[in-house]
Amino acid sequence: MWRIGMLPLRLKAALAIALGLSLGLVGSAQVVARTQLLQLSTDPYSNSTSQHKTEVEPDTFASGSTIVTAFQVGRFFNGGASNVGFATSSNGGHSWTSGFLPSTTVFATPAGSHARASDPSVAFDAKHGVWLISYLGLVTLSDVDVLASRSTDGGLTWSAPVVINANGHFNDKNWTVCDATASSPFYGHCYTEFDDNSRGDLEQMSTSTDGGLTWGNALATQDRVHGIGGQPLVQPDGTVIVPFDGFSFATFLLMSFRSTDGGASWSAARVISPVKFRHPAGNIRAGIPLPSAEMDAKGRAYVVWSDCRFEAQCSASDLVLTTSDNGIAWSHPTRIPADAIGSGVDHFVPGLAVDRSTSDGAAHLVLAFYYYPQANCTTATCQLNAGFTASADGGSSWTS
Repeated sequence: MWRIGMLPLRLKAALAIALGLSLGLVGSAQVVARTQLLQLSTDPYSNSTSQHKTEVEPDTFASGSTIVTAFQVGRFFNGGASNVGFATSSNGGHSWTSGFLPSTTVFATPAGSHARASDPSVAFDAKHGVWLISYLGLVTLSDVDVLASRSTDGGLTWSAPVVINANGHFNDKNWTVCDATASSPFYGHCYTEFDDNSRGDLEQMSTSTDGGLTWGNALATQDRVHGIGGQPLVQPDGTVIVPFDGFSFATFLLMSFRSTDGGASWSAARVISPVKFRHPAGNIRAGIPLPSAEMDAKGRAYVVWSDCRFEAQCSASDLVLTTSDNGIAWSHPTRIPADAIGSGVDHFVPGLAVDRSTSDGAAHLVLAFYYYPQANCTTATCQLNAGFTASADGGSSWTS
């Protein structure tokens, strides 16, 4: 299984996916796909309150030949969307079926009760044969539920929402993963991370053991850590590792916590690394160095984020990588050489994918990201691009 990590930057563009990738090199060390883009969906809504012809924030997960992607449709400028859309391929991306989740928002068909939806995350529960899309259901901008829609027919049709958490608080940045290892003592457990912004971004975890039909009470970590953007990963032995972006006054810290009992409890958080963060120019919505995290076949965790520590005077941001085999000890962050040091290229909002059939020094990684060719730009002059780079040796070297 693999997941293309969430790219949460809100861009006014139709969702598309590149199929049959073959790597080639252009420009300043950016890798491009020599293939045509296939548009999977288009915004059908016309409510005057949101911006249309917009489909943003995709998350994609694959199991076998089935690929499911979910995304916001009809983005509201100040948060959320008219609905969550999906696109599913049952044959490895050769053909697709797309649609929109039912009973979610007042704009859905049939209509739901929430005003807006946001932050979709896709997971697959192999034990129960259930695909899940978790997302936020906005009652108001300060009352945000965490919900999930289920599919039992391979991602072609979806249920009405199931409540993960609806405590009347502003819950944010959900992410869902399932334990897919048959030998794990917690095979079939699904875990959803989110933060409770009403309580200072308190990190929360909820667990389902029945294919997402019901979810347990939200649990904090042992030290009640605060943060945002956690992405749970499940090792083959059932250990759950959750890297996330922690806060320390005005400083960002990359941190992680774990569970070794199937989500019954969560450890105190550990600092992986301080983050030296540079806000991208141009007033773009990328003001938090959200990590992207994935895992290989043997359970090694890979985490990538945007960091300017390698650039003089923090003049631009690079993408950096750390790994861990247990979620406790982490490697020293290394710079991913998407461009040369001092090039002035600014890299941010990474999305990492790892081939789950590979591991260790032979793990295959692909990293997508946004970049400005010149970090020192303005709202009028910044040129936003998307690029990606790949590694076939666990991140030791990258295409360049």
